[in-house]
Amino acid sequence: MDHMSDTQERERAFAEALKADGLRMTHQRLEVIRELAAARHHPDADELFVAVRERVPTISRDTVYRTLATLVSRGLVERIAAPGAARFDPDVSAHNHFVCTRCGTIIDLGTGALVEHALPSRLDGVAEVTWVRLEVKGLCMQCASAASTARPSTADAAMQREGS
Repeated sequence: MDHMSDTQERERAFAEALKADGLRMTHQRLEVIRELAAARHHPDADELFVAVRERVPTISRDTVYRTLATLVSRGLVERIAAPGAARFDPDVSAHNHFVCTRCGTIIDLGTGALVEHALPSRLDGVAEVTWVRLEVKGLCMQCASAASTARPSTADAAMQREGS
């Protein structure tokens, strides 16, 4: 599915979920679902609020949070815990995430070998596994690069100790 039809399909599903929960399809809610449906990253609620407020100055944070809560409760959006603030993933297809523990960047990972080795063939107390989504944590390339340039080399550290 191309980006445009994928976005339109998400918008339609999001709108139906809000209506099913008894929420009126206001202009503000429509703009929230449009912004989220088009997201190719994992925005947090404040990011969505700021983006929508540029077009709809009357939007409230409460509208953004209630819209997100409805979409999450209906399984149309995934809430991802990340440093700083929860992020929201409008792509609920089978995929995994890498979460940077320093900056909170979230990167979509394919399923591939991660799922094949994720679960033993039998889990105590579990009758059936219907869904697996893994979250891999560590440092993203940008944070790892920044950390390595911020650390003095061993030789530099030794010279600093001798000079003081």
